[in-house]
Amino acid sequence: MNMSVLTLQEYEFEKQFNEHEAIQWMQENWKKSFLFSALYAAFIFGGRHLMNKRAKFELRKPLVLWSLSLAVFSIFGAVRTAPYMLYILMTKGLKQSVCDQSFYIGPVSKFWAYAFVLSKAPELGDTIFIILRKQKLIFLHWYHHITVLLYSWYSYKDMVAGGGWFMTMNYGVHAVMYSYYALRAAGFRVSRKFAMFITLSQITQMLVGCVINYLVFSWMQHGQCHSHVQNIIWSSLMYLSYFVLFCHFFFEAYIGKTTKARKVD
Repeated sequence: MNMSVLTLQEYEFEKQFNEHEAIQWMQENWKKSFLFSALYAAFIFGGRHLMNKRAKFELRKPLVLWSLSLAVFSIFGAVRTAPYMLYILMTKGLKQSVCDQSFYIGPVSKFWAYAFVLSKAPELGDTIFIILRKQKLIFLHWYHHITVLLYSWYSYKDMVAGGGWFMTMNYGVHAVMYSYYALRAAGFRVSRKFAMFITLSQITQMLVGCVINYLVFSWMQHGQCHSHVQNIIWSSLMYLSYFVLFCHFFFEAYIGKTTKARKVD
């Protein structure tokens, strides 16, 4: 397979996408992510209060459609961005794949980079189902949604280094994760090991994110990576906090429960 042909072959909607207008719009409007986050937080606490004395909604079919749509979107995003990143990595090396800003403006990837950051706003809708179905809402869930939205919009406007890695990894993990959610919502029995695999993938993603931040900082000192210290600090804190929270979730959800079950037996 000719990787260069695969990477540069564009669909018409990708060709027509104007990345310069997108970047300009984000530079002018990225702070609206704070408004979305505030409204989201208000909905969480207000919604939980309203649902305290109400019967839960089933919403099984809407949840299947919601999860399936996000799964399809993430699969397409992963399929379109991963070959591009792989091509850069194999032909130009690790440093270029991390530092090159072409992911934001290059063929194919430019559309999916913008689609990625915009998608973090509607993804907040995940929480609507949790609240209306009166399921357990953990801190990791809403903290992750808010911080990813804020950081994605904040970073896209500056086209910072490392973005290609961050977005491609997230597309890949979400492709698997939302497919799993769709299957579960549809009533299919999915192996517990598959859920463990997803969480381990998320933990790995956070570790790689920390490594990418370190590389960006190191190469930035030599003028080879476009970023700024403030962005790297926020990104590093975000990825480190995710790593700790996902590790804690993994222990509580899989190891802790198994240990307790053995003690009961």
